[in-house]
Amino acid sequence: MPGTILKEMRFPGGGLFQAVIYDLLDEPTDGIVNAANGGLSHGGGVAAAIASAAGAALEEEGDRIVAERGRIPVGGAVLTTAGNLPFKGVIHAVGPRLGDGDEGRKLEQALISAFLLAHGKGWASLSFPAVSSGIFAVPFPVCAKAYVAAVARFFREHPDSSLKLIRLTLYKGPLVEEVVRVMDQ
Repeated sequence: MPGTILKEMRFPGGGLFQAVIYDLLDEPTDGIVNAANGGLSHGGGVAAAIASAAGAALEEEGDRIVAERGRIPVGGAVLTTAGNLPFKGVIHAVGPRLGDGDEGRKLEQALISAFLLAHGKGWASLSFPAVSSGIFAVPFPVCAKAYVAAVARFFREHPDSSLKLIRLTLYKGPLVEEVVRVMDQ
């Protein structure tokens, strides 16, 4: 598996969680998660990188979803095409912003929503980035706990899922240390 694997956790039913240093756009998984906002606009960070690489089809589909359903609530997730990217799709998970209140629970729910979409599509693998820790400013300890809790909850509640590999794909930085610390507990 490409990237630098920082830590792995195995779960009953064959589930595997890996925290890795790698580029999300190069992940060898069926799909990726985008750290989204409720309007599915892709102004900066990982969302802008995904939108740029995917091309117009991803943004057009996101705009159509928002026009039909309204803004995606915090904790929710939707699936769009991957456009020019080599994935079966991109799942847009709407995490909380600092100050929303109960950020850890809301972030965990956003990731669970994303994992359930991949499960529903029969995907075997999914990679997700650091959701809510960038411009949404949720503190790293809260994010790290929510990431690990979401994966553990998904694998515990869905041991027979086709989704067997979930990768948290990060760049080097202080969040990495926090994620490894939480995974060690």
